[in-house]
Amino acid sequence: MAASKKAVLGPLVGAVDQGTSSTRFLVFNSKTAELLSHHQVEIKQEFPREGWVEQDPKEILHSVYECIEKTCEKLGQLNIDISNIKAIGVSNQRETTVVWDKLTGEPLYNAVAAPVSPGPSVPVAVVPSGSSVPAAGTSSVWLDLRTQSTVESLSKRIPGNNNFVKSKTGLPLSTYFSAVKLRWLLDNVREVQKAVEEKRALFGTIDSWLIWSLTGGVNGGVHCTDVTNASRTMLFNIHSLEWDKQLCEFFGIPMEILPNVRSSSEIYGLMKAGALEGVPISGCLGDQSAALVGQMCFQNGQAKNTYGTGCFLLCNTGHKCVFSDHGLLTTVAYKLGRDKPVYYALEGSVAIAGAVIRWLRDNLGIIKTSEEIEKLAKEVGTSYGCYFVPAFSGLYAPYWEPSARGIICGLTQFTNKCHIAFAALEAVCFQTREILDAMNRDCGIPLSHLQVDGGMTSNKILMQLQADILYIPVVKPSMPETTALGAAMAAGAAEGVGVWSLEPEDLSAVTMERFEPQINAEESEIRYSTWKKAVMKSMGWVTTQSPESGDPSIFCSLPLGFFIVSSMVMLIGARYISGSWKINLRSN
Repeated sequence: MAASKKAVLGPLVGAVDQGTSSTRFLVFNSKTAELLSHHQVEIKQEFPREGWVEQDPKEILHSVYECIEKTCEKLGQLNIDISNIKAIGVSNQRETTVVWDKLTGEPLYNAVAAPVSPGPSVPVAVVPSGSSVPAAGTSSVWLDLRTQSTVESLSKRIPGNNNFVKSKTGLPLSTYFSAVKLRWLLDNVREVQKAVEEKRALFGTIDSWLIWSLTGGVNGGVHCTDVTNASRTMLFNIHSLEWDKQLCEFFGIPMEILPNVRSSSEIYGLMKAGALEGVPISGCLGDQSAALVGQMCFQNGQAKNTYGTGCFLLCNTGHKCVFSDHGLLTTVAYKLGRDKPVYYALEGSVAIAGAVIRWLRDNLGIIKTSEEIEKLAKEVGTSYGCYFVPAFSGLYAPYWEPSARGIICGLTQFTNKCHIAFAALEAVCFQTREILDAMNRDCGIPLSHLQVDGGMTSNKILMQLQADILYIPVVKPSMPETTALGAAMAAGAAEGVGVWSLEPEDLSAVTMERFEPQINAEESEIRYSTWKKAVMKSMGWVTTQSPESGDPSIFCSLPLGFFIVSSMVMLIGARYISGSWKINLRSN
């Protein structure tokens, strides 16, 4: 039985799926796209200060090795020969920034990451400038807010009539992207400064760090990235597909620390250790591009939305760069081979999606597991006028408003945790609608349906809410692991591997689940307009010098202290006058 089972499997392809909250390794049958086995390891997030989020690059690397080993063990238990694994693809959280020492292989700082909720502090090191930074050995993740002042300073140097950063990169100047994180590291971490001066430093997003380490590290590791990840650094010219000298000079980034830019599908190097030693790493895509490929959105105008820690909606715009007038990003979708054409996409990102469920669990404690949210929402079937804007780290597309903060409004004495749970799910859907509306205006062709993927799509109430709020069908593949599938497809299709055909006639048909709108258009619009009112209320809460990053005392604000003292004086004066008035009345 085991021998016949092996005979029908055919070539297999593995995929590393490295995200903000976990690492996974998945193995697919290249002929049927069937998922055969996988393993997952959670990744810690560290919160050294409010608005700072970090991850340990070495923990991320070790988690990759652990997932590969455990998956191979599971395949063995299924009588599947791991020698059938012919290639490995990498999909990764984008923008997260790592700088490491190419002589020792050690990270020079943590990877700067996405703030979801306050967490345990890490040791603090004081650098010569006197500023406090977390101790070395961590990476800067994608929603970390420490670079806001850096962004404000840089923005003053961009001419109002010549935004060369956006025209070359498709991106707004924002804390979101890697260049400003790297600039912060160069300005604030002495270990990074010294390594750059001594020509020991290498920079990369998570894909670069993993591929360099997995292909040998200090012993000949390949320092590279692909066009999709490079396009998220704000240092990459998306027209010429090269690192841009003017951009590097603007941000003050030495070009020699940057990785070589390759296509998304070619052999980068071979695994140098572990159960899959000798297997080529031949696919690399930022997670959202990987999901676009995994959803087989190869045609101009096809779009997908991935529901993970954040929410990411990408629309394939073909070989043409479409620049948005409505707060969306222009990015590289994929380039599936050295000699293949590049495809572009419009992207809108929702900062907080699955993260809001985690926040309800870890910070408010109204659920014990993420799965409970569906049960709570189902009990009431409505938010009862409660609206939740989870702008924990500001608002991203289409607003790009860093001063916003989260609010829950429309509360009454009747509101309970079930209504808040329902409002949290609605918030994910409303934010998606804002992105989709902007995308429709930029492309000029309204979507007829939305393809969805990601962990949150298992929540049927969320999917039905999304169809109701968008007022178009929502289509979900029965196999939800589209991000890993996209990385595997790119790896298996690479020249020199050739076990996965991307020709339309060879792509496996995928079973879909469809959610149709169940409310009328008028009700959908009323709920959406109320949501937009709530969003407006969330803006303008903080500035760079906000007390949230300094002294928590109410008297750290002079106007507030003056207001409190003057109010006390007025109250005492009022009592005195009132007493005098009563005495006068009695004397009369």
